[in-house]
Amino acid sequence: MHVSITPEIITNLLGIPISNTLITALMATVILVAIAYFSTRKMKETPRGIQNIFEAIIEALFKMIDSVTGDRKQTYQFFPIVATIFIFIITSNWLGLLPGFGSLGFYEISEEGMLEGGHAVFVPLLRSTNSDLNTTLALAIVSVLAIQIFGIMALGVFKYGKKFINFSSPIKFFVGILELVSEVAKMISFSFRLFGNVFAGEVLLVVIMTLAPFIAPLPFFGLELFVGFVQALVFAMLTIVFLKVAVTAH
Repeated sequence: MHVSITPEIITNLLGIPISNTLITALMATVILVAIAYFSTRKMKETPRGIQNIFEAIIEALFKMIDSVTGDRKQTYQFFPIVATIFIFIITSNWLGLLPGFGSLGFYEISEEGMLEGGHAVFVPLLRSTNSDLNTTLALAIVSVLAIQIFGIMALGVFKYGKKFINFSSPIKFFVGILELVSEVAKMISFSFRLFGNVFAGEVLLVVIMTLAPFIAPLPFFGLELFVGFVQALVFAMLTIVFLKVAVTAH
């Protein structure tokens, strides 16, 4: 049994390494684009089928954001970025639980294996997107940048900047430095929380399926479905809260 903390490189395209987590991210994107297309190409006033399901999801997300902001104008502003983050994360998390993820692949001899006499390492073709710290860090950077942009749009460059750099008093200067550090800490907490939970779940499933491959993994798959939802919800909710704080002057 071998579990790599880093994503495995499957191939190279024009000098760009293509990892198994990147392939899964592209799959999730294609799936979401297809769902969006088929649910909106023949929209009806009384929704049915896939349009009904998709509208129910969008409405639930909209109400969740509206309950946090308490301002319908801010809800319309925040909704696209927050809903996109939530839907992409939950799709990626649940996609990684499908049959074939982690089990379909090929064997290759690593450099360490060559020195040890040709020990082959299994390389899965597909792997959960958020088990790659590169992906979760990218999502965290997008979220934190959105927070700064909305804060500047709402308050202006100088007024928003005073939250971090304020020389009017020693206390406000010290608080500003703490606020600046907290913005960097947001990226770290966002990325490592999502990565840690998804990667830990991936390792848990590999261990359970190795020890008892038939009935025993089923409860753990149910647990990972729940964890995947909770992690997407936590990421989205924290983004909403930080956005609300950023656009508030005091």
